[in-house]
Amino acid sequence: MPFPLLAAILAAAAPLLAMGSERWPGLAPCALCLWQRWPYWVAAGIALLALALPGAWRVWALRAAALAVLVSGAIAAVHVGVEQGWWPSPLPACLAPTATFGSVDDMLASLPAMPSKSCDAPAYAFEWLPLTVPQMNLLYALGLAAFIWRGAGRRAR
Repeated sequence: MPFPLLAAILAAAAPLLAMGSERWPGLAPCALCLWQRWPYWVAAGIALLALALPGAWRVWALRAAALAVLVSGAIAAVHVGVEQGWWPSPLPACLAPTATFGSVDDMLASLPAMPSKSCDAPAYAFEWLPLTVPQMNLLYALGLAAFIWRGAGRRAR
């Protein structure tokens, strides 16, 4: 299997697994969870583009894909900090809904449509694993980015 194709499959696997975890076991994503998915799609697209590029251009494209994966890792690191209470979320959609005094219509209008989960509530994909979903994503992003970066350099030789 060509390395760029493998990199694309591994990059696309992360958001696909995240989407699958919404259906089974029914984890609700928060806004930061949703933001973590986009860089993987970008990385997968760049890796597929690398299939059509020659030599040095392929290496640069694969390294760009690795950097895109690192962006997801950076968002995951922010998310881990929010879960641990180290800092507040940078996204207003992550804040838990607050009750406002007024009419019921005013209260309903102040609630976000999606997502329904605040970003500081840890979500565990597996009860037996003491890692939250953002912590797992951070580890996966770091490992995948290193794998793609090193693989791009090895394929150039």
